[in-house]
Amino acid sequence: MAVAAEDTTDILSGLTNQLPDRDPEETAEWIESLDELIRSQGTERAQYIMRSLLQRAGSQSVGVPMVTTTDYVNTIPVDQEPEFPGDEEIERRYRAWLRWNAAIMVHRAQRPGIGVGGHISTYAGAATLYEVGMNHFFRGKDHPGGGDQIYFQGHASPGMYARAFLEGRLSEEDMDGFRQEKSREGHALSSYPHPRSMPDFWEFPTVSMGIGPMNAIYQAQSNRYLQNRGIKDTSEQHVWAFLGDGEMDEPESRGLLQLAANDKLDNLTFVINCNLQRLDGPVRGNGKIMQELEAFFRGAGWNVIKVVWGREWDDLLQRDKDGSLVDIMNATPDGDYQTYKAESGGFVREHFFGKSPETKELVANLTDEEIWNLKRGGHDYRKVYAAYKAAMEFKGAPTVILAHTVKGYGLGTHFEGRNATHQMKKLTLDDLKAFRDHLRIPISDEQLEADPYQPPYYNPGADAPEIKYMLERRRELGGNVPERRVQHEPVHLPDEKAYEVANRGSGKQLAATTMAFVRLLKDLMRDKEFGKRIVPIIPDEARTFGMDSFFPTAKIYNPKGQNYLSVDRDLVLAYKESPQGQIVHVGINEAGSIAAFTAAGTSYATHGEPLIPVYVFYSMFGFQRTADYIWAATDQMARGFLISATAGRTTLTGEGLQHADGHSPILASTNPAVKTYDPAYGYEIGHIIRHGLEEMYGPDSQDPNVIYNLMVYNEPIQQPKAPEDLDVEGIIKGIYLLAPAKIDGPRTQLLASGVAVPWALEAQKLLAEDWGVSADVWSVTSWNELRRDGLAAEEEAFLNPGSEPRVPFVTQQLAGATGPIVASTDYMKAVPDQIRQFLPNEFATLGADDFGFADTRAAARRYFKIDSHSMVVRALEMLARRGEVDANAPKEAMEKYHLLDVNAGTSGNAGGDA
Repeated sequence: MAVAAEDTTDILSGLTNQLPDRDPEETAEWIESLDELIRSQGTERAQYIMRSLLQRAGSQSVGVPMVTTTDYVNTIPVDQEPEFPGDEEIERRYRAWLRWNAAIMVHRAQRPGIGVGGHISTYAGAATLYEVGMNHFFRGKDHPGGGDQIYFQGHASPGMYARAFLEGRLSEEDMDGFRQEKSREGHALSSYPHPRSMPDFWEFPTVSMGIGPMNAIYQAQSNRYLQNRGIKDTSEQHVWAFLGDGEMDEPESRGLLQLAANDKLDNLTFVINCNLQRLDGPVRGNGKIMQELEAFFRGAGWNVIKVVWGREWDDLLQRDKDGSLVDIMNATPDGDYQTYKAESGGFVREHFFGKSPETKELVANLTDEEIWNLKRGGHDYRKVYAAYKAAMEFKGAPTVILAHTVKGYGLGTHFEGRNATHQMKKLTLDDLKAFRDHLRIPISDEQLEADPYQPPYYNPGADAPEIKYMLERRRELGGNVPERRVQHEPVHLPDEKAYEVANRGSGKQLAATTMAFVRLLKDLMRDKEFGKRIVPIIPDEARTFGMDSFFPTAKIYNPKGQNYLSVDRDLVLAYKESPQGQIVHVGINEAGSIAAFTAAGTSYATHGEPLIPVYVFYSMFGFQRTADYIWAATDQMARGFLISATAGRTTLTGEGLQHADGHSPILASTNPAVKTYDPAYGYEIGHIIRHGLEEMYGPDSQDPNVIYNLMVYNEPIQQPKAPEDLDVEGIIKGIYLLAPAKIDGPRTQLLASGVAVPWALEAQKLLAEDWGVSADVWSVTSWNELRRDGLAAEEEAFLNPGSEPRVPFVTQQLAGATGPIVASTDYMKAVPDQIRQFLPNEFATLGADDFGFADTRAAARRYFKIDSHSMVVRALEMLARRGEVDANAPKEAMEKYHLLDVNAGTSGNAGGDA
């Protein structure tokens, strides 16, 4: 039996329950006056009067609490509902066909020998929410205003496929390829919205919960950014995000709401499908998720519209003179509402309306079937249309629409509102027949019984009036939705002159690779044709990275400008905000930074205007904190640069454990679209950046949908100028000979990357001067790319038996390099170990394989045994075993260099911001 909540304080704001009523008669007169105002002049006038009174009360210091939640009824009163502009009957008919085809597609995917899963219930409950948008609001890319961006709820993807099937965009064979992306290649549909899998169909990946809402907010901001910077007119484009109420428990779903409110993003609407269910059970069994979300969004500064009840309730609510029905609606917890939809009309009469004599009398003239057909608001296209129209017309803040629905709506008693409905993927023969009858699909019992695993889809053909109507609505709104296009404005890439600052080195000055990169970025931004397309993204660390020099010229993007007197206004590097600002300064917000990166990095497809995001961050807080968001960015085929600044486990001195990054390259290696580089010098950075831009937007690119990830450091060194005979191919592919041996003697190879290259050069000198050993020094710019190339060569050989196998690039480069290899980096051993299998040489890895800690660079490197002296000793050990140096040399070297004394280290210097 359903039980009413005893304590409803978490359900409805208590405005009066903490105060005594000293004159009930006067109170009743005030309430009666308000009721009369509503009767005579309508709810719109009453709203204005109430807002005026609240404003006046505040100015008179009358303590009126914020109304965080309203009654559990529709926000838009009946008398303010607009006329529905469409043909209700036609739309109802083909919406039924959509719901049938969506469910049948998933059901057929469970046929014997396939059984690939799928989700039936989400779209069944949300069909009205989507169809009102598809028929009347969602603008396609051919719309004069440019088209909208729509984030479809991931589990509702079958509904979008079903619509594309009726529109003629997908065939029956395509529908039967659901979740069979390789075995049915050419006729395959991805499980969820995956742009990488279906690059002409889906725009936004959304099924990783929480990333959709976050990305939608920054997409709306990016639209305004394009507008304010004069790159594109986006004034008529709207961002819609369809979300689940359970999804709103993800921190990312709510954690960035303030940005949308602060930027007044009235080009953004969230539609939250409040079916009251998570994947396993109620979202808030003892509470009310719609009320909770109303309070949360209202508190964050959003406009909130609740769509709770369908039109069948309007008469009951109008006759609810004493508020008894509303009281029951307010007090009933979600767990009971879920139970009601899994029972019957008679059960609802007894356990809901039967809670008071007044409400029981309200439905005395209704049959049990009529009670059962009292719909929830999210299934009523008139109510949903009113909410969408109000959202589009509201100015000054984003809008959230909370739509009350039933998960599995119309699928029958085995599905509707059941805890297990999310996992249910197929219908019984009886379910199929009942579902067909409910939707009035013209399919016979014989057709269903012929093969219950493959009931037929329904498509009346392009000449049916319903299909003609559907297609006409889309034509008027600007074409297909969803649809992804990649045609974009041409990108004029910078010429060689822009890279001169990287190639000439730092002279006598010391400069960290972070500073070398920042200087290069500044020159690229100065390019007249290309510079405007760069979007620097900084999470509140610009001064650490030396990027505060960008503030006065590029300026920080703020749609409101700078309406205060800046404390540092007299300084050369004053903080400067502007609506035309180029820098996206997200604050202490790595997740938001990746969302901003994604919006900018996919602008070439979303808007046909390429932007090149350059996100500079504390490296430990990149892939370690936001790898899932970066994965979604690559699924959306974002292009741009991730700059892992203050990189390394021993280079960021003083910061300690949480900041000491020894593993980002390994984490980055798990993403197939991310190319990770660990450059040692500015000139290497210049060539990598240039090649990255060519790969993303050059005419000869084989795969432009890549992200370049560069590790840069804060340790100042003397940046050399680019050598005359520089092996540029080696830099791009991952390794080149930096410093050949200068003497003859026993041979060894020293491999290093990034900040470790100077240690290798120091070790080369020590080996020659102290031990007569000849060492070549190699700069490894990308261990990750060398491994990918090696694995690809092995795969080619595996699949082409009898053919001459391709030699991996790293094997080619080191083909004539004799002697053992010692590899050292500022990362864990797993980073250089990636190439071990592709080299015949004896291979030793030095690495920082423990937690980080705060100390000097030299002491930390000596502790981890990754410094120059450690490289020397390790090389001597391997040479001694081969009989090429004296057997006592390794021990003598350990004693000579005090290798076990952390205070004896010399590799590294002080300085650099941290």
